[in-house]
Amino acid sequence: MKIKSLHINLYLWLFISLLISELSLLSQNKQILIDNITVNLDTILLDEDSIIYINKNDLLTFDLGSKNSQPTLKIFYLKGMQSNWSDSTYQNSVSYSNLNPSEYTFFVKTNQLAEKVNIKVRSHYWLWFLLALILLIALIFVVRGSLRKHINNRIDIYKKALGVNFFKTDQSRVDNILTKQQSSKRKYNKVTVLFADIQGFTKIVEHLNPETLIDELDRFFIRFDEVVEKYRIEKIKTIGDAYMCAGGIPDKNSTNPIEVILAALEMQKFMKQANIDDKKEVGDFWEVRIGVHTGPVISGTIGRKKLSFDIWGDSVNIASRMESSGIAGKINISGVTYELVKDFFDCEYRGKMPIKYKGETDMYFVTRIKKELSIDGLGIIPNSKFITKIKWIQYIDIEENILDLLENKLSKNLHYHSVFHTIDVCTQVEIIGRAEGLSMDELLIVKIAALFHDVGFINVIDNHEEESVKIAQEILPNFRYSVEEVEQICNLIMVTKQNTTPTTLCEKVLKDADLDYLGRADFIPISDRLWKEICVCHTKMSLNEWHEYQLEFLKTHRYYTKTAQDLRQVKKEKQIKKLVDLITDKNN
Repeated sequence: MKIKSLHINLYLWLFISLLISELSLLSQNKQILIDNITVNLDTILLDEDSIIYINKNDLLTFDLGSKNSQPTLKIFYLKGMQSNWSDSTYQNSVSYSNLNPSEYTFFVKTNQLAEKVNIKVRSHYWLWFLLALILLIALIFVVRGSLRKHINNRIDIYKKALGVNFFKTDQSRVDNILTKQQSSKRKYNKVTVLFADIQGFTKIVEHLNPETLIDELDRFFIRFDEVVEKYRIEKIKTIGDAYMCAGGIPDKNSTNPIEVILAALEMQKFMKQANIDDKKEVGDFWEVRIGVHTGPVISGTIGRKKLSFDIWGDSVNIASRMESSGIAGKINISGVTYELVKDFFDCEYRGKMPIKYKGETDMYFVTRIKKELSIDGLGIIPNSKFITKIKWIQYIDIEENILDLLENKLSKNLHYHSVFHTIDVCTQVEIIGRAEGLSMDELLIVKIAALFHDVGFINVIDNHEEESVKIAQEILPNFRYSVEEVEQICNLIMVTKQNTTPTTLCEKVLKDADLDYLGRADFIPISDRLWKEICVCHTKMSLNEWHEYQLEFLKTHRYYTKTAQDLRQVKKEKQIKKLVDLITDKNN
């Protein structure tokens, strides 16, 4: 605040100095001599560019010769003020008043010479406006600088309060943390907590000077930050040489145990490589010990002056115990986490560890990614099979989001295209797809398309398929679906459009699943729901007209896959007979 006051006082002093200078200049009598013709400016400022600052009621006087000189006959003319030359006169001065700001030229002729003086007359009131404007701009800069300094100070305070200390921190991360502070405490049922600790940190401190120590920790923790961001894991805090993060918050997901283990393997690999690059032997000072556990937690912000985002619960304590009970260079996980990741990673059983108030828990060392799920079988980098398996788990999260969207935002007038229709199509896709021999990759793509094929109804009624495509293109990249995969899914969605003919097996599976109800025993009640929807959203028609329309549709419709033909074709023939009977009864 003292600095701010100093700035304001400085600008006020400058403003007052300019005003005093202006008044001083206005009070002086200045003259310009042009070839023996003296221009006297009484109470008028004439600058070096011959610009006169004058008010309208000021007097402008031209001396046409010295008072002691011999009177000379002369004529004069002020162009811009007079229209003609004056009469001949012996007077040695001439004055003008009521001059408006403009440009003037003063001419004088004698029997000895002829001269002219170019003069620009301007009101000096504008100087006050200019100086006031300068002061305003100065104040704006002072206030802006003060606000910026205040904001930066607040950010620094929040960084310290949130544990974002001397380690380099992305500004977007600070913003995310500050945003989370506004949210209330929240419970999560499935969160995977990771603790990482630098083994032998006390010995390291004895061998390294403080600057080198901080640089090294900074390098390690920056790399850890990159890894957790890659796998959508939330960094919680760093405490000295300890690093804590958690998967499954703030956005809930079913794959967080797998993603946290992948992150742990990358952290471990980085530390080993760092030792090699620094020409250290494996097992030397820079070894990381990692512990992981999965379970429920509560998240929230604590503190008043020093805010801190954190998580609490038995799961946090057990994860910490996993870390402290581990071995340098190893990833120690609980039995709960093991059950969730055992299909993806090779693990080594260690035995049991007592947990206060919880009994005993199994412990496992994660050694590598399973051979068949890693590139070249090395167990370091996941291959396409690994990605497919994890996407099948992610399907649960996508399905939950889309079904919630349909349930909450679909119009109640959609009696047929409801959330239950989407569930039905997804179920039939898996039945028909597996029977037709689709690979796991293909079946996943078709199920995702089935899940999204009617989501466009939340925004539009007509041409909803195009809207479904837009929503899929927006959501799926967040679940690491490639551009090619998203394009495949969008093409499948468009096949569900009426009067389109499928060509690939995947398209045929989705098309048959979408119209599976045509050959089911509950065809008539489902068909009647579609009729109600059409009457409300499109064109009204009688129930009999609708049955006739359905009859014609059934006669021309065909199933494309052998599975659907075997399951539904015979029943579809029975539905045709039922429709004929209904139409006949109505006509009679």
